[in-house]
Amino acid sequence: MKLIKTTEAVGHVLCHDMTQIIPGVTKDAVFRKGHVVREEDIPVLLSIGKDNLYVWEKDDTMYHEDEAADILRGLCQNDYMEASSPKEGKVELTAQTDGLFKVDEERLIRLNSLGEMMVATRHGNFPVKKGDKLAGTRIIPLVIEKEKMEAAKEAVGEEPLLALLPYHHKKVGIVTTGNEVFHGRIRDQFGPVIREKLAEFDTEVLGQTIMNDDQEKITEAIQAFLDAGADMVVCTGGMSVDPDDTTPAAIKGTGAEIVSYGAPVLPGAMFLLAYTKDGRPIMGLPGCVMYAKRTIFDLVLPRVMADERVTAQDLAKLGMGGLCLGCPTCIFPNCGFGK
Repeated sequence: MKLIKTTEAVGHVLCHDMTQIIPGVTKDAVFRKGHVVREEDIPVLLSIGKDNLYVWEKDDTMYHEDEAADILRGLCQNDYMEASSPKEGKVELTAQTDGLFKVDEERLIRLNSLGEMMVATRHGNFPVKKGDKLAGTRIIPLVIEKEKMEAAKEAVGEEPLLALLPYHHKKVGIVTTGNEVFHGRIRDQFGPVIREKLAEFDTEVLGQTIMNDDQEKITEAIQAFLDAGADMVVCTGGMSVDPDDTTPAAIKGTGAEIVSYGAPVLPGAMFLLAYTKDGRPIMGLPGCVMYAKRTIFDLVLPRVMADERVTAQDLAKLGMGGLCLGCPTCIFPNCGFGK
């Protein structure tokens, strides 16, 4: 590109959009990239403060900002994402379905460390709705070296930086434990809470079994739901270290692999996650899920619904950001909890 006086620009091709800002009225391009300047355009350009212009001079070593933005878009966009048209070097990606949003943080940092380009995303491992904005990309200069964009491709590799995993329909069994509930000493308060949270996703509750603290019978109740075709089983109650709390041992008694008993999240430290041999999750939920607005369950459930196998390392990573502040007005997931 070359710099010329606006009064001398007739016949030249603009190499970027010319934006007009009238507060409260408009912020949009009055002339688009590629527009050939006419005599009548000169007063308009001057009125928006353009005394000088960059006009395009084709150079085989450079990309225009919109050309480069489209390359950057390709490094990010994945299935179930819709991209806006490049405009002023920017592209936005939005979700085409509800699901779990994923970001490869390591590769994102590599890309953003190159300079002259950027990708900003929402936090990964969190649920999104259809139509939600996922990411925005931007080329910083008006033109950028092709060599720079090749470096971007090398930094990212073959797989897109982002992913959106759709949720799947799940059949769920609920096993509630505790002598106090089983014998009617207190009313079950877990069941309604669990059903409400499950209702945020495409789930079908097969039923709720209330058991006493008999370890073998709890194991049988869990296995009964698995045999009935449950895609996952949620166990409530009996998750502390008291002698009467036998739920963890009962879950282990099914033969499931215990991923973790405990998580660096408050509320939710006594959370247990296990998987059956065929990969179906069994979750043991601590008492906090019954009364706290948001807990470890809200961080793990979306990942389970997207068929992502949660590992011990995944849970360990929740430590930074794993402290819920218990705000008077809960705005989760638009807060720092779990991030």
